Amino acid sequence: MNRNRFGIQVAVATGLISLFAAPGAVLAQNHLAGSAQAPVMASPGTQPKTDSLPANDFAGLNYSDDQKAAIDRIHRDSELRKETVMKDEKLTPDQKNAMLLGYTRLEYGAIFRVLLPDQQKQVRKRVLARQAADHATQKKQTPQG
Repeated sequence: MNRNRFGIQVAVATGLISLFAAPGAVLAQNHLAGSAQAPVMASPGTQPKTDSLPANDFAGLNYSDDQKAAIDRIHRDSELRKETVMKDEKLTPDQKNAMLLGYTRLEYGAIFRVLLPDQQKQVRKRVLARQAADHATQKKQTPQG
């Protein structure tokens, strides 16, 4: 029973990570986005880096009162979920990290959906610029030949 429960938890965590690693390609193609992330091509055993999340992609936007209220509600809901994961003693640290990363991505996607089309364009530009900078940094760090 414990083995089956562990397998289910790992599958859920992996599903959340893979679900939110790829929607960026769809985001660029249509305006019905669930996340501001672009596709990440990684080997099946690697985990996305937490520093690749869009910490400053929403900074500097002017929100309406309705948007502020919705974003505040999204933050509160996300924090409650994250606290629940942190308190769950059945999860391993890796499982907790995967779940927390998944909830963070869900939170960013929900915030993105609250934005107006012009605000979404600004965020997309920031995401693409950040990804280009990350890609350039990775190329510099990768040894040639």
